[in-house]
Parts: sequence; C-alpha cells; structure tokens
Amino acid sequence: MSETPPPSTISVRGARVHNLKNLDVEVPLGKLVTVAGVSGSGKSSLALGVLYAEGARRYLESLSTYTRRRLTQAARPDVDEVLHVPAALALHQRPPVPGVRSTFGTSTEVLNSLRLAYSRLGHHMCPNGHENPPTIDVALDLALHCTTCGVEFTPPSAESFAFNSEGACPRCEGTGIVRTVDESTLVPNESLSIDEGAVAPWQNLMWSLMKDLAREMGVRTNVPFRELTPDEREIVFHGPAEKKHIFYVNEKSNIATEMDFTYYSAVHTVENALSKVKDEKGMKRVEKFLHEADCPECHGTRLSELARSTTVRGIGLDEACMLPLADLLEWVAGIPATMPDDLVAMARQIVDELTVTARRLLDLGLGYLSLDRASATLSTGERQRVQLARAVRNRTTGVLYVLDEPSIGLHPANLTGLTGVVRDLLADGNSVLVVDHDVALLREADWLIEIGPGSGQAGGNIVINAPLSDAITNPASGIAPFITGQADVHSRKTADSAEIFEHGTIRLETAPIHTVHALDVAIPEQRLTTVTGVSGSGKTTLVLESLVPALRSLADSAPLPRPATSISTGEAQRVVVVDSSPIGSNVRSTVATYSGVMDELRRVYARIPQARETGLKAGDFSYNTGSLRCAHCDGTGQIVLDVQFLPDVDIVCTECGGSRYGEQARAIRRVPRGGSDDDALSLPDVLALTVEQAEEACADLPKVRRHLHLLAELGLGYLTLGEATTALSGGEAQRLKLSADLGRDQHGTVFVLDEPSIGLHPLDVRVLLGVLDRLVQQGASVVVIEHDLDMIANADWVIDMGPGGGEAGGRVVASGTPEQIASDPASITGRYLAEHLNQSGGH
Repeated sequence: MSETPPPSTISVRGARVHNLKNLDVEVPLGKLVTVAGVSGSGKSSLALGVLYAEGARRYLESLSTYTRRRLTQAARPDVDEVLHVPAALALHQRPPVPGVRSTFGTSTEVLNSLRLAYSRLGHHMCPNGHENPPTIDVALDLALHCTTCGVEFTPPSAESFAFNSEGACPRCEGTGIVRTVDESTLVPNESLSIDEGAVAPWQNLMWSLMKDLAREMGVRTNVPFRELTPDEREIVFHGPAEKKHIFYVNEKSNIATEMDFTYYSAVHTVENALSKVKDEKGMKRVEKFLHEADCPECHGTRLSELARSTTVRGIGLDEACMLPLADLLEWVAGIPATMPDDLVAMARQIVDELTVTARRLLDLGLGYLSLDRASATLSTGERQRVQLARAVRNRTTGVLYVLDEPSIGLHPANLTGLTGVVRDLLADGNSVLVVDHDVALLREADWLIEIGPGSGQAGGNIVINAPLSDAITNPASGIAPFITGQADVHSRKTADSAEIFEHGTIRLETAPIHTVHALDVAIPEQRLTTVTGVSGSGKTTLVLESLVPALRSLADSAPLPRPATSISTGEAQRVVVVDSSPIGSNVRSTVATYSGVMDELRRVYARIPQARETGLKAGDFSYNTGSLRCAHCDGTGQIVLDVQFLPDVDIVCTECGGSRYGEQARAIRRVPRGGSDDDALSLPDVLALTVEQAEEACADLPKVRRHLHLLAELGLGYLTLGEATTALSGGEAQRLKLSADLGRDQHGTVFVLDEPSIGLHPLDVRVLLGVLDRLVQQGASVVVIEHDLDMIANADWVIDMGPGGGEAGGRVVASGTPEQIASDPASITGRYLAEHLNQSGGH
C-alpha cells in the first residue's frame, strides 16, 4: 500500500477576516512566500489574522487545559476551513518598547550564558578580598575555602550576577541610573530676585515662606539672584535644614502670623518632593528639576560590588558586557583554554551555548551592540531582529514563521544577513511567510501572493498567487514594475542643489554618546531631508536623541539636554514627532474621533429639528458618553464573552449591530441639501461609510468635507469612519496623525518621522511623498530617518551616517543631494542608491 505524500500547501477556504472577500488560497509549504499589496489591502489579515492565528490556536489547543488557562490565546479567525497549517510563530511589525530593566543582553538571553560562565568559571573573591581560581567545587555546589586565608565562603550563583535580582547595585537597584537634582534648572532667570520668584522649586514645590526663611538665614532676597555672594548662593542651594522663628505675612490675605519653620534649601526642596511622589502627575511637577546620571556607586553597570569582583580571563562581568558582541564572541572563545582540565568540558558547553545564540545576532547585523546597551535605546528594526533571533534560536522543524515587515530598520547592505537567516529556517524544514514591500527582499522570494487590487473594500482579493518568475511578468501585478526596476523612481520635484539652504539652516553640534562620535550637522529648513545609514550607524541617536530634544529645549528656552552641545536655527521653533505607534489603546478611538470629524458631525446632528425637539445636545451623540449610545455594549459595538478555558470572544453587539448607537440615534436622520428622504442618513449610517463615501454624502457640510478630503488625500479614503484606530497599520496610523497638520501654515515647524515608509507599498510611498511635499510647500522642515531607496531618491538633502554600525559608525560619511550621495565612494548608501537610480532610469 503506497504512502500518502505529505501536503505541499496550506489550504485556506472562505477567509473573511477584516476586508478579505471570502478568500480561497493555497499557500506553499517549505518555501519563502512573500505577501504584497498596497496599504490596507488585507496582507496582514491573511498572514497574521488567518494563517498565524489558526496555526498558533491549534498548537495551543494541543496543550493541557491547565496550561492554556495561563496563556493568552487568539480567538478562532473568521474562516470556513484551514487545512495543513503547521504550528506558527509570528514576529510582529512593532515589538513593544522594553522597560528600563531590559538590556540587549537580557532580551537576547546571551547574558544568561555569560552569567553562568562567571558563576561556574570565574575567579571569585573571598570575604577578605583574596582572589580564588576556578574550581569544580562551584559546579558541585560545595563551599569554597580561600586559598590565601582559608576562610570558608559560598561562591556566587548565576543569580548573583543578575542585576534584576541578587546582583543588583543597592544604590540604583539595578537600573544603572539615578535621578539627581539638576542645579542649572533651580534658578532659570538670575535677573529676578528671590522675592520675585527666582528660585523655581520654592515657587512650584514648596510654601512661599521659604523666601522669608532665606532672609533669616542671611540671604538678601530683594536683589537680582546674580548679585548674590557665593556664600548666599550656597545657602540657597545647599543650606542646612535649620528651624527658624519667623514673622510671616500671607501675600493673599495680608494676615501676619508668627511661626517656627524648618528651612528647606532649593536642592532639599526637590529631593523632598521626589520622595513623596505617588503618581505621574506628581512626577511631572518634579522631573523638570531632575536629570538622569550614571549611578555613582556602580558607574552605570547596574551590578553590585560583589557581582563586579569576579573575573574571567582578567575582566569582570561589567567589562565583558561593554564589549561589542562581535568582540565578546572572540573573547569568549578563549575561555576554555584558560580553565583547569576538569573544567574544560563545562567551559566548552557554556561557550558553545552562548556562541549559537550570538551567531544569529551577528548574522542579522547586530554585532556592534554591547550587552549593556539599554533595550529602550534600540531602534525598531534592531528590536525586531532581536525578536527574530530569539524565535529561531532553537533549530525547530515543521514550523510556519510569519514575519511582518522584517526589513524594518534594515539598510540594503544588511538584507543579506536577513535572507541568510530565512534560508536557514527553510533548510531546517520550516515554512516562511513574509509580509514586506522591500523589493530587494521580494526578489529573494520563491513565491509571491499579491492581495488587492486596492485598499479597504477595494482590496481583499487575490491578484497574484504564483512563483516569483511568473508573478513579475503578470500585467495585473502592482508590485512587479518595482521588483523588475521598470517603475520610475522620482515622484516629486526636488530643490536645486544651489538653493538647498536658501530658507535657513538648522545647525546641531553634539558630544559623543553610545557609539556616535561628536557631530556637527547642517539641516536645510523648508526642505525634505533624509537621514540614512546602515543599522547601528547612529541615525536614531542623531535625530531622536539629539535633534528633537535640542529643538524642544530651544522652544522652551530650557538648557540643552545631552548629547546636544549647540543648536541654532533660522525660523524653526517647533518640533512635531510623528511615529507609527498605534493610536489609542481600545476600540473607543476611531478614525472619526481622531481626525476631528466626529465633533463636527455631533454638532450637525444636534441641530436637526428632530433632535432639538427632544432636547438633545451634541454631547448626547457621543457613543462614548452620550445618552444615545447603545446601552447593551456601552458604545463599543462589541460584546466580550468570557468563556472559561478558552480565549475571550469579541462578538458584534446583537442590539446595535456594531453601530455603537441605540435605536433613538438611528431614527434621527439628516437629509443632505438638495437630497430626498431616500438620501437621509443617521449618524450611525455615516460612521459605517468609508472616508470617500462620507465625503460625497457630506458634500453640503464644508467643515466635515474638509476633514474628509484631507484623509482621502493622505490615501486613507478606504477607511471607514467608525473603524477603531487600534486596528490601523503603522503606516495608516502615521498618516492619520499627519492629517491634523495638513492644510495650515507650517513655517517654523520641524516634522520628524522615523521610517514612515514602514508597511507601505511603493505606490503608497508615492502618496506619502506627496503629503510630505505638501508640508514642505506650507513652510515646514521635514526630517526623515529612512532606508527606503525611493524615499531617499526623492529627498532634497541626504545625511548619510556610517560608514558601518557600532564602533565602525557614528560619523557623518556624506551629505548632499541624492545624486551627490550616489556618486560618493565613501557612502555605502550611495552605492545602493546609484544602483537603484540606474536600474529605474532615475538619473
């Protein structure tokens, strides 16, 4: 009897997640399959909403009920049938930003192996400060006897080297930083006297009688602060907490009172307020007087003195964690040779385990990062590659890996490492499904699925499902011209090179920080500038950690925060950072509420005679708090069913059908000017329309139409007004945030965007470029961190960081127009840009 061959495809039948149109599709197994399509076409709905959700759900169902109760489970997707889907793992587009206790070492788990090495293989100090060589007794959990003084002591365990538990520095509790009073903020204006409020903490955090106490301490309070003697200044800032008898006159009531009161210096005032902070509001009042600095006890290493005292190959754990990963790997390889014979086997095992984990990270271009680097300072792309390395660390087989935009943050030069990791996954017998728009990555695919043809209701269909070689010759494909290089690169008119700086210059100088050297950068005003460079070259540090805080301090007339040392501008005085993080945290935030359309619509419906007769106000039409909201679902449009042992199930509210409103709201209908009763729409009806449909339905409402027209110009015409903002992709969220700033004068405003092309099809990139160009035409300066070659080619000015990542980068390699960068031999970006321009006939 012949064996049945194993399935070669995942069969999906009747997929209806989000905008998928009852989709039937065969997805090849054991291949690199890429899913492409314009923003909102349904790519993620198929990849994550159907294939990953069903693969993960079935795997979890194979676990015991006891285990499932302790795991977050995905609900069953809206699909008729999914056959032959393997267990699935997903790497999401935007990994969450880790907390202050997370480092590159902890998030990759490389630090776990290193801590074990220091525990088992280290030279430990006895309580009397004598060094003891490595011994097998540590592995056997035996007490050690000092070879010098004979004292018995317990050697440190791996936990003793963890800064999140036993190994934490007692001063900073393992964070490596302490918040101390920034004395430069205590007297922001030295031309004022103390009586006039020169000492800011006494004005904001303490009773006004501190100025009376200062007089009792011998300080003149009626002269400009700058005229005080050094002794008087010392009393103001650091004077002792002495009790004084004062005659106090209340400034408001003019009532005089005698009292005894303790003097609080300016520094003590802030420290006292900080010790009593209980919530975010309280911290807001105090934090402007604080700055973060390396902990003076552990010098920022996070580790206790005991954890720092053990050495391996002559260096402590704190020093090992400062090495770039590539250097650390080289150093670790030499550990077994330094061990006594009975420890060599254990040393090799620990080193091998560390090496396997670290090699993946090196393959993904992260060799420049050190283990002590705070995870919160990593870019989105770096965090996602950490996530990828963690997912593939174990050589699994038969797993479906779903990667959502893995090229985020990747310079074209780093793509080779990514495709190498993907090919390794395939070689181990896995299947890989990638949602991405990077044409260099798409060219590596075995198979292409294109969803569309448009966005929203115009999408959700299979346009192409074929081997890549067949797909790129199909005239129905929207992505094929970009894969083959036939599409034209330029979609906006760039400024002439001689006129780049004619509207002014933002000049920024910085001190060294992380792996970035001291910089001196010129950014043209009222132009589109892209900041480029390989991963880890310093783009995020330059723009988000230096430029943005410096511009904000300039606007607030506050001291410059490090690492900025100097900034000057022409007219720039306001900075707006537009990121692609999700909008809102629950279903109550919708496209209509965020864009401002909802406020105007509520006012319009409150003016309808039927509403006025019943005494309804605009507030009654709010589905969040108004009287017309659906009482059954409380205005969310959904009911959450708590099914024990199973994941919560969100179902459409049976009372309002998902409209969020009760029967009374649905009965109040508006007839458009010049329309008939057949054209009448209730507010719930309007919220069910797409932006484009609503623009037509509200043609007689100028304020509403203006909002809707802006959304349509941003390429968001396919979104429904009632769609929850939490369901939007990163690119959609970013463009929705920009909608608030379009249509008004932007002179003096600097817009900063971090990889706005994430999640965007090349056709969507053209729409985005049109939006950014419009901001520039309105007088804005736009600064974009970017890897997308189409975005770079359409910039007025390019600042290329590098030449490499980490210690090999951190400098401005080249700056100029895209054409100048493309012809600069020092620029790695220029090399790929030249190829891109030539391939598409862009010169």
